Amino acid sequence: MSSLALSYTVRAQAPVPVSYTEQVAAEGAGRSALYTRALSWAENKFVYAPTTALVADPTKSTIRVTGTGTLKPVDARGQDQRLTVLFTFRFQATDNGYSYQIGSFEVVPDPASPSQKVPLEEYQAELRTSRSNAKTFNDRRVGAQATSLASEAAMSFRSFMNSQPTNDHVGVADEQVGAQ
Repeated sequence: MSSLALSYTVRAQAPVPVSYTEQVAAEGAGRSALYTRALSWAENKFVYAPTTALVADPTKSTIRVTGTGTLKPVDARGQDQRLTVLFTFRFQATDNGYSYQIGSFEVVPDPASPSQKVPLEEYQAELRTSRSNAKTFNDRRVGAQATSLASEAAMSFRSFMNSQPTNDHVGVADEQVGAQ
């Protein structure tokens, strides 16, 4: 019985903004090196196309880019519907680490009007009032999909940053000696 009450309480709550934020210590890495590495990811490995608004400021060691993804609410018959969502990736480097955030999710509810965007939380609130939401749970569905998208982008970025070659060499020292 308490789980039913908890389940009901969760459904009645307003959607929480989808966001992923992380601060990473990288002692001695250097602001410039971290910024350059992150910019390389944003320009070459950021797969959430089409991208817009890539703003890189080397003097502040900041990067911002808007990416595009797809969410799939379902119609009353359970068929997937495609819904475009935009989100922002923000990066800031310091001498000893960096922070990044993935957030500011906005939905394009009408593909014929791509300039009209609605914050994800507002769109979820609209879905919650739909008669079919008790059957489709689209408000929670799109929230979970946006959270997954944020996590996927964060993993891609963190993996790229963690694969930084040490001293501009890749591989084990013995392999490098044997290859010369």
